[in-house]
Amino acid sequence: MGSPMAEASTTQRSRGMRDLLPDEMDRMRTVEDAFAAACRGWGYREVRTPVIEPLHLFTSAGTLSPQTLDRVYSFLDWDGWSGERVVLRPDSTIPAARLYAERLDGGRVAKLFYNQNIFHFTDDGSSREEWQCGVELIGDTGAAGDVELVLLALETLKPLRLSDITVRLSHAGIVRSVLAAAGLAPNEQSSAYNRLLDGDMTVVDEVEARLPQLNAPLRLLFEVEGKGSAYIANLRGPLTAAMPALAPALDELAFVVAALEARGVTPAVQAVLARRFEYYSGMVMKIEAGGGRVIAGGRYDDLIGLVGGKRVPASGFATYLAPLLDLLPPPTRNAAERRIVLQPEGESAALLASMYETAERLRSAGLCVESVEGMDSVPTHRLICREGSPAFTLVWPDSQEHFERIDDVARVLEPER
Repeated sequence: MGSPMAEASTTQRSRGMRDLLPDEMDRMRTVEDAFAAACRGWGYREVRTPVIEPLHLFTSAGTLSPQTLDRVYSFLDWDGWSGERVVLRPDSTIPAARLYAERLDGGRVAKLFYNQNIFHFTDDGSSREEWQCGVELIGDTGAAGDVELVLLALETLKPLRLSDITVRLSHAGIVRSVLAAAGLAPNEQSSAYNRLLDGDMTVVDEVEARLPQLNAPLRLLFEVEGKGSAYIANLRGPLTAAMPALAPALDELAFVVAALEARGVTPAVQAVLARRFEYYSGMVMKIEAGGGRVIAGGRYDDLIGLVGGKRVPASGFATYLAPLLDLLPPPTRNAAERRIVLQPEGESAALLASMYETAERLRSAGLCVESVEGMDSVPTHRLICREGSPAFTLVWPDSQEHFERIDDVARVLEPER
């Protein structure tokens, strides 16, 4: 066998794409099942949007920035002499907004969740396909909807038993108010925001130079992270006096933080948090585990109007599966579970058909039964099947027992399930 380096250099897998092996799929299903169970328990229902969407859905009214659009996989959906430019979906929230505007907008609150992949071009060797479990809460739910999303996000993680979970909150209106007060145009605001996300604090100097009358500690806002309501109170005094437009965003954020604190969750608060500056309009959240982001989302009250519907308040979040897979241990099988491998003693077609009938009977009793032993089979019992007598021999690691009827075999195994 060649070295892993040699194997990697000859792979036919597309660059930036990832194979998921059985153990990884087991972990992925663990995350997906926990996520879906929590969502259903809170009254959310599952949807799925197409992998291919029209490009104009993501360019309309600036729903995604030029930097993001530069990374989409786009191609012409050819139809004779006509066609339109389409993309592999680079985002799940915008298609969900389209789905709501076209199919679900009946004036009632829509509570949706999904499990699907998104695609984006990269040139640094990182993944180009990203699996997400997401939630969208669409309708006039007010601040209670923001609180619900944070608590629901945390509940989806509970069964995974992760350690070191951190909740970070912000509000898109904080940065927007500061950058607007500095006289920056919308496209300049987006550029400045991205620079702040990348750690370029010279933006703060540029903003302060545009606001000589400010006399407020902007670096306290952009460089310092604080905890909970106390930190927001410390910001409110010096900043809202100089920039009154900040008050509504801080008030909304303070309400959500206070409600979470009452539920025993004290989030960290910071000004710059979300990558999707284009469509977030209110509270923004990020949840980290093991030092990395596993959940992110926020409020996007203007998005549905931008993709063709009427303006409807909405918020949502996405859970990123790849980092969670790396945090979870390989699933362990239940020690009490009975796993049976069938073994024919003979080669006739009639015996083979009878063996599969036997397997069906045992599976109907809730047992895991393999008719063909695979590389990952870990049987607790083997059942030898014959055309003669005894018809069956059940083999334990240290003993065996003979039977003539499969119902008797099932009765022996069922009490220990």
